[in-house]
Amino acid sequence: MLPRFFRSSKRSFKSLSEQEILALAIASEEDDARIYRAYADQLRAAYPASAQVLEDMAEVENTHRKSLIEIHRQRFGERIPLIRREHVQGFYERKPDWLRKNLSLEAVRQEAETMEEQAYRFYVEAAKQTSDASTRQLLGDLALAEQGHEDIARMLGDKHRPEGVKDAEDDTARRQFVLTYVQPGLAGLMDGSVSTLAPIFAAAFATQDTWQTFLVGLSASVGAGISMGFTEAAHDDGKISGRGSPIKRGLACGIMTTLGGLGHALPYLIPQFWTATITAVVIVFFELWAIAFIQNRYMETPFLRAAFQVVVGGGLVLAAGILIGNG
Repeated sequence: MLPRFFRSSKRSFKSLSEQEILALAIASEEDDARIYRAYADQLRAAYPASAQVLEDMAEVENTHRKSLIEIHRQRFGERIPLIRREHVQGFYERKPDWLRKNLSLEAVRQEAETMEEQAYRFYVEAAKQTSDASTRQLLGDLALAEQGHEDIARMLGDKHRPEGVKDAEDDTARRQFVLTYVQPGLAGLMDGSVSTLAPIFAAAFATQDTWQTFLVGLSASVGAGISMGFTEAAHDDGKISGRGSPIKRGLACGIMTTLGGLGHALPYLIPQFWTATITAVVIVFFELWAIAFIQNRYMETPFLRAAFQVVVGGGLVLAAGILIGNG
């Protein structure tokens, strides 16, 4: 009873016949061709050259599928058994379409490379576990075919994506990353780090109570994160501005806002007031440096100018909080 209960619904690879192995390879090549075409459709508007590479890769997969079907016809006839990746234990899997949408250019390239690498490794390991000479030969040929896909991809890339096109597509991908993640995240980090300085340090010097100060900082940080996140998400749907998904931008902004405030609120978990306050001031320095670094790295703002603006602004807010707290 127990063995039956725990029995997997998937077949082990060792239990497959040569015909089933060939049918599995046919279905896999067909699925991969479909995936490459889906990626091409996704990238065509922004990255036409890379989309063409993926279209050609789909044609390569389709050529392999036709060759495999012809081999099956010669050996086993016209009827191909229905067996797919999800029916076999340990077989490499592919994500469904809804989990592959809205991937970046670099993510699509990495996914395509991983697809070929997984297929190659599987066929190599499967060949090692097969004692039948003809089956071993078949799996070895498939492994060599998958290994050759990487070279084909490189040649297709050189054909459709000369150096100037590669640079242009990389610049477009970087710009999209900045618009979707860096800008909202930086705005949130600045708001969370700077705007919470006054209430946190005012509460600290007014109460001299580290726990109460921490509660003020926690509430200010979380509240600011929720507010900034919803504001960013509702401000622009990204369709006209090209800034990307409002959900992604809202999450980036909200999370960074919260982290920016929590950075100098968490030290007030330390019971000693002056130890907590000095630690918080040191963390504020690193937060302001991080803001200046991001502005210089992604926004091309001169570092000294960015540092001066952030330090002056943050210093004024910090001083205001301390003065109000002592008042």
